[in-house]
Amino acid sequence: VQLQASGGGLVQPGGSLRLSCAASGRTFSDCVMGWFRRAPGKEREFVAAISQSAKTRNYADSVKGRFTISRDNAKNTVYLEMNTLIPEDTAVYYCAAKLGVILGVMAGQYDYWGQGTQVTVSS
Repeated sequence: VQLQASGGGLVQPGGSLRLSCAASGRTFSDCVMGWFRRAPGKEREFVAAISQSAKTRNYADSVKGRFTISRDNAKNTVYLEMNTLIPEDTAVYYCAAKLGVILGVMAGQYDYWGQGTQVTVSS
């Protein structure tokens, strides 16, 4: 699976962004999809994951209630809607894909990775 993330940028605190990740190659609908992020000087951390059918979603506590993960299997795309952004959300955001049914929260559980898109929250 090849993954291409987009949609990052500079946004003021309290603002919103929507990230997209387009997939090609292996059947997208076979994959659990996830978003991770890496802030400067920090380890990569889990943000959200969504099952193949979109019936199950999982979020990090730090983004619960502010971020929404979704997917469109007809477009081979997964999205991350980010609202009420805070400076602590500043990071490079990566989309990832894995086979199987477990909504992994660890980077090592994912088989395929996109190149990352920068999100900066600053006034």
